[in-house]
Order: sequence, then C-alpha cells, then structure tokens
Amino acid sequence: MKYFAAYAATAVSMLALDVLWIGFIAKPMYQTGIGHLMAEQPKLWIAACFYLVYAAGLMHFAVQPYAATASLGKVAMTAALFGFFAYATYDLTNWATLKNWPTSVALADMAWGSFASAVSAVAGAFMSRCMPAN
Repeated sequence: MKYFAAYAATAVSMLALDVLWIGFIAKPMYQTGIGHLMAEQPKLWIAACFYLVYAAGLMHFAVQPYAATASLGKVAMTAALFGFFAYATYDLTNWATLKNWPTSVALADMAWGSFASAVSAVAGAFMSRCMPAN
C-alpha cells in the first residue's frame, strides 16, 4: 500500500504539472515552434501510458532508493537528473533528426523535465514517508 500511495502521488503530480505546462504555460511556445507537427487532439491513452511508465521510472530510480533514508533534496536531485536525461533523449533526438526543431523548445523542455520530475518524485517520497509501514 505504501508503494502504491507513493507511486500514485508521483504520477498524479507529474500529470498535474504537465497539464499546467502543456495546456497553459508552454502552449504558445509549442504552437509557434512545433504546431505544424502537433495533432489536433492528443491520443489520451498514449499519454496515460507515458505517465504510468514515467512514474515507474521515477519510483525506481529516485523515490524508492532514497525515500526512507535520504533527504528530500537527494530525491529531488536524482529525479531532476533522471528527468533531464529522459527529456534530453527526446529533445536532442528531435533536434538532430527533424527539420527546424526549435532550440527554445528543446532547452525549455529539458529544463521542464528536470523540474517536473524533481517535484513529482519529492511528492512520492513525501507520501512514502507519511504512510505507515503496513
């Protein structure tokens, strides 16, 4: 139950942050920079798969190893690095292989992935610490 609560907190946090980021904050940047590539309606089931898989990665690499023993700062730093590497893989591959992939989108996206991953993992670690052992 403790693991599930931490996983849920991580996934829900990531989803909520991304709704704000993609839906409001960065929407104009994405529309200007890569609007010609964007679908009119996102495939929500694929997005759901991303959040389930990504939260599992954050749990495995950042939350579970440090939730009980390390500071939340260690959780945040590890998750930020995980997010940076994951988002850099996507953005740098696109930048290298697609015509006119905007530098601003790549850099903003990598920074966002680092930040959102750190916040989400801290939420998961905090939930893990708040839950009783059994």
